[in-house]
Amino acid sequence: YWWVSIVCDEQVDNTIGATPQLNGWTTGSGTDAWVEFFREKRIGFQVRKAADSRIRKQWDATLEATNGLADLFEGLEVKPSVLHGDLWSGNIAAVNGKPCIFDPAVYYGHHEAEWGMSWCASLGPSFWQGYRTVIPKDEGFERRFALYEAYHQLNHYNLFGGGYYNAAISRLAQVEADAS
Repeated sequence: YWWVSIVCDEQVDNTIGATPQLNGWTTGSGTDAWVEFFREKRIGFQVRKAADSRIRKQWDATLEATNGLADLFEGLEVKPSVLHGDLWSGNIAAVNGKPCIFDPAVYYGHHEAEWGMSWCASLGPSFWQGYRTVIPKDEGFERRFALYEAYHQLNHYNLFGGGYYNAAISRLAQVEADAS
């Protein structure tokens, strides 16, 4: 995947909402590189931005329970995909009867990470059924899904505060609990 190595190394940073989003992978293009990228430049960045001891404590417990997130990806080959990065119902529309997505927070990542905002997307069973005919569900998806939701919950907490605080901690706690 020589092209992934080039592209991942040369990604342009952008934003997700008003939050900076750092996009360059630090090492390679495989599963270990994805784990490091997501740990440091996605959730780790949001945890540091939150500067909250309770969030930090839960993040540390989650990392300890999952071997720095690596256990969540054991036996899985992550192939970087182009992700919209902020896919929710407010960024999905129909134009002239055809689907349209907009306001991306584009980056290369694990295809499952795309669904971290699905709690705001109102994607019904027919969507998932169709999607799964193209991309089958990988083993361990539910454990990683909570992790990907945690990223967006943390970002929402950093942007809007309030109710997202407990949701972010809850999703991280779920990842920790599922690892036990």
